[in-house]
Amino acid sequence: MVTYVLDSSAVLRYLDGEAGADRVSEIIKSHLAGGCEAVISSVHWGEIAGNICKRRSRAALDTVLSRLAAFGIPVVAVDSGRAVRAALIRLKTSIPYVDAFGVELTADSRERVFVTADFDFKAASREVKIEFLPMK
Repeated sequence: MVTYVLDSSAVLRYLDGEAGADRVSEIIKSHLAGGCEAVISSVHWGEIAGNICKRRSRAALDTVLSRLAAFGIPVVAVDSGRAVRAALIRLKTSIPYVDAFGVELTADSRERVFVTADFDFKAASREVKIEFLPMK
């Protein structure tokens, strides 16, 4: 079964109804129906939280995170091994360290696909399968 690793940019596109929101919605619906699995790194979860709080409010943050949590998408914690592997990915690909956590999580299995709206990840496309959402 395919597992989709959601980048913060993909989730934010979904929340804002921007380009690619329909694709992220399809993944979430399939996850809920048992057709696939969706996961997100705790680092990207934090990016979503910071972005929502900055753009909207602290109250909106609580509402949005509750709504996302209701989908049952596992938030994968970062441990020391993941942190080191992300650092090595960052060195190899020159993508930002925070972004390397999504690639690292995707690299756990050949059945994983990283979903992002951030085209800076092209440098990591040799490392993992990446599905790029359309540009805005």
